[in-house]
Amino acid sequence: MARTKQTPRKDPINFPTYVQGTQKPPWMNHHKRRRSVSRSASHHETEIRHYQKIAELLIPRRPFARVVKEELQRYCAGLRIQALALEALQEEAEAFLTSMLEDSNLCAIHAKRVTIQPKDIQLARRIRADRS
Repeated sequence: MARTKQTPRKDPINFPTYVQGTQKPPWMNHHKRRRSVSRSASHHETEIRHYQKIAELLIPRRPFARVVKEELQRYCAGLRIQALALEALQEEAEAFLTSMLEDSNLCAIHAKRVTIQPKDIQLARRIRADRS
């Protein structure tokens, strides 16, 4: 018969005595584990904090400029736009989108949901009709 290695056990003699009923020894508390926050939720929270701290624009300039120029060409061909006007337009567009998504997030939270749905955006737009 092969010899097996014995696993070391904690010796209660070397540990302090505990008053019965008040506190358990530390090795008996292994079943009380904290629930950990899922990685995706914590990742989203850190991502939100990161984007709240930065002051730069979120939408890349070139794609935004392309969309704006396409829309300008739909209404009147041959129009050009200055870089400063394009930057101002992008800042306002991002501010509008951010505030719209904040309001729709509040609508989703009010409905006891975490995910924004199209009906939240529609409700936020309807409520904002007075402001804009």
